[in-house]
Amino acid sequence: MTERFSDRLEDVIRRPLITEKATSALEANQYTFEVDPRAAKPDIKAAVEKLFDVKVIGISTMNPPRRSRRIGRFSGTRSQVKKAVVRLAEGNKIQLFPES
Repeated sequence: MTERFSDRLEDVIRRPLITEKATSALEANQYTFEVDPRAAKPDIKAAVEKLFDVKVIGISTMNPPRRSRRIGRFSGTRSQVKKAVVRLAEGNKIQLFPES
């Protein structure tokens, strides 16, 4: 685990991503999260294991390019997004959709 997130692992994971592809990956026990762009794989693994009390066996990360945004004559870029696909051990589960 890197020094940057050693004392605040809660800041690593921003939110779970709910897309069609991410939802179909839930059947294979893979969960997709938006994470801090500075976070490394050991940080993400430690954060998921601590927050959700599960065993992580694999992580894939991707840094897609920043998307440009234009409003009138002003142009800029959207914020940097890093995605992490976390694969859990057999028998572990994260409850993303709480039943009401």
